[in-house]
Amino acid sequence: MQPAPRLRPTDAQLAILSVLWDHGPSTVRQVHEALPDDVRRGYTTTLKLMQIMVEQGLARRDESERSHVYAACVGEDETKGRLVDDLMQKAFGGSAAQLVMRALSETPASAAELAEIRALLARIEGKGDEA
Repeated sequence: MQPAPRLRPTDAQLAILSVLWDHGPSTVRQVHEALPDDVRRGYTTTLKLMQIMVEQGLARRDESERSHVYAACVGEDETKGRLVDDLMQKAFGGSAAQLVMRALSETPASAAELAEIRALLARIEGKGDEA
């Protein structure tokens, strides 16, 4: 039997996953209220999306209490990594350099973010944490 395909969450599902990653297991009401205003729709829309996410294996539901509690079934790092890899392959021909340069040219990085990027580059190059 083949493993289930790795799903890419929709934008709305990703917003819900972000709440579950940040807040841990939550009811539909808690997730709905934590969604950003520009993403939040009706309560029943949030409920339906979360039910679909359970069917797809993106979330699980604990039905032992009156208010069902949902939790993410996919890891944040793995999901974000897959989304970045997909974007890099589709939009930048597999070039990490083009992806990073475009990202940094679109939205300026703060001094703290640039320091983190330098530290990451140093680790990748095998120089430890020296910049």
